[in-house]
Amino acid sequence: MISKSDPWYVHAALYAVIVILVIILVKVAIIDPNHVVERENYYKTESRARMKNLKEGEMLWFKKHKQYTGNLDSLIAFLNSDSSVDSAINSRDTLINKSTNPFAKLATGNFVPDSLYRTPKSHSLYTLQVDTSMSVDTVVSRRGRILKIDTTKHIGSKYYIEDPDGYGTVGSITNEALKNTASWEQ
Repeated sequence: MISKSDPWYVHAALYAVIVILVIILVKVAIIDPNHVVERENYYKTESRARMKNLKEGEMLWFKKHKQYTGNLDSLIAFLNSDSSVDSAINSRDTLINKSTNPFAKLATGNFVPDSLYRTPKSHSLYTLQVDTSMSVDTVVSRRGRILKIDTTKHIGSKYYIEDPDGYGTVGSITNEALKNTASWEQ
């Protein structure tokens, strides 16, 4: 215990230690958790904006090719170079003179197709899948003989996009009702 005869600098040093500990406590208990929450919110909104842009890209791909693609490289190359994408980005609604750009702005600014490869948090590739189904039709004569077997392969009638960091999914390869639907919009 400190007595009255202790020099003034001992009291000053103890007060300085108390102030430093209070500052460290405020930083650890208040400031750092707020920073973590802000970063997590940034990762979530940025990743969801990128997945929305991937969805819009898939929809433009479908308009042109009548099927979806499961190849991220092909989709992004299409978004970078196809004239139909440019016209979708630069067109305006003639009635209200508003842009009809389907792509969401990212935190870094305008839409950049090359940013759609990787997630903002872990920089992992987004998962992109399409469905593949095969239907077999057998043509049989009246006497029961097989005349021919027709096999039809369907690729790309549904797609699925997933963020490996866990911020959501878009679409489904098994459920037609979830086509073009984001998990955070349900």
